Amino acid sequence: MNRDAAWLPLTMELARWEDAGRTAEFWLRDDDAVEPTEPLDRLLGLTEKFGVPATLAVIPAFTGKALAIRLAGASQVTVAVHGWSHENHAPDEEKKQELGRHRERGMVRDDLGRGLFHITNLHGPRMVPLLVPPWNRIHPDLLPDLMPLGFTALSVFGPAKPAAIRTINSNVDLMDWHGTRGCRDHGLIARDIAAQLAQAFEGGDAVGILTHHLVHDEAAWVFLEDLFELTAGHRACGWRSIRELIATGEEAAR
Repeated sequence: MNRDAAWLPLTMELARWEDAGRTAEFWLRDDDAVEPTEPLDRLLGLTEKFGVPATLAVIPAFTGKALAIRLAGASQVTVAVHGWSHENHAPDEEKKQELGRHRERGMVRDDLGRGLFHITNLHGPRMVPLLVPPWNRIHPDLLPDLMPLGFTALSVFGPAKPAAIRTINSNVDLMDWHGTRGCRDHGLIARDIAAQLAQAFEGGDAVGILTHHLVHDEAAWVFLEDLFELTAGHRACGWRSIRELIATGEEAAR
């Protein structure tokens, strides 16, 4: 399948939005940032080139000043809290989870509190009080604890569910985690984005693209650049920062 054919469902869906005079909202979340690396430089270069806001989910336990210094000039980047140490506490027969009920609730709260404190101290106004749970999993019993700790929003993966905190999820993942562990087929990703846009047209969530710069193969980088090239200048597309999406949700809740 050539590139034009692979992207046809997405280009057709965007044409529908343009014909309706509407703007589709996209946002970008990239997980597992810790320190400056060549892949991070490549991600930041792409987002800067196309003017795409990016939210980096940073692992607090393993990050420090080096990342804060690297991001100092990256005006398009905000930083979120990616759990505490991205450590699995679930037994082998369960899916991996750091923020579950496998430890005392107070211990989990303490980890989240110090994670938010550490990221705030390092990144200051660049930090957004958004929690991104490792592996996109958090036990529902912990959700009422998030706002008292200082978080204003949560982001996992998939359709947003009713919760005690504003939820803004990613819903399209570039990576084939259960197969090649490389980039998924470009045509399949484009169709997934088109499907999310079709839901958004009827009042669904913004299209949340999920990336993991540290494990991208070349196909993932090519897809991301092609996506930015298609959408960043498109009249029916708008790449939003997480701050804008949180603010929009707060206004809608009033």
